[in-house]
Amino acid sequence: MDFPKLAVSRETLSDHVYRVIRDAIVSLRFKPGQLVYEAELGKMMGVSRTPVREAFRRLMAEELIEVLPQRGARIAYISLKKIHEARIVRASLEACAFKQVAEMWNPEEERFQKLHADVKKILQEQRDAVEAEDVDTFFEKDESFHLLILEATGNSTLISVIRQMRSHLNRMRYLELLEAKHYRRVAEEHEAIFEAVVAKDAALAEQLLNRHIRQLENRTESLSRKYPQYFRE
Repeated sequence: MDFPKLAVSRETLSDHVYRVIRDAIVSLRFKPGQLVYEAELGKMMGVSRTPVREAFRRLMAEELIEVLPQRGARIAYISLKKIHEARIVRASLEACAFKQVAEMWNPEEERFQKLHADVKKILQEQRDAVEAEDVDTFFEKDESFHLLILEATGNSTLISVIRQMRSHLNRMRYLELLEAKHYRRVAEEHEAIFEAVVAKDAALAEQLLNRHIRQLENRTESLSRKYPQYFRE
């Protein structure tokens, strides 16, 4: 597997290694159940074992990696129970956040003008990814869209909890995108949700967001049957 070289940026080496390994897990380049080793990954990425070990600790906290005594580490299987639990928590908290932003929305305020421009840019980039059938970019913009709205609440605790919930869901969401290839529908749902937020229609924003998140639950059973090697109860 090829990993990107470390670019010069504000990102620390430890953060870079963590992000690259996490991206490989979420995008299923590292398969659930696959064994991974600090020394091997360090060599592949051109770094020492230390930042890899630090990345493993963070990924263990997210339950994306499991340490096996005397055997290195294993990419965690996708837990159907955690997927179900995380979806419920995420739907509740994220719908609340989108509703709050809709209620707060004021086009006269500079911060909302900037948010509007930033979200519109993300939505256009997502449309471009749809046309290119670029699932990686599409997924990245999907994450960015949700995060921009969440950050507008100013509630750091809520953002932290939802990030944790999304860790369990992201592999499932990525697999769903690969299989269903319904990029255009998801992009259209994002646009409709944001239109409701801008229109200050909090009830509609909450309703559309809940429906958007429920789509994943509808495909969980079929995906777990098709890829049983990826899943555990």
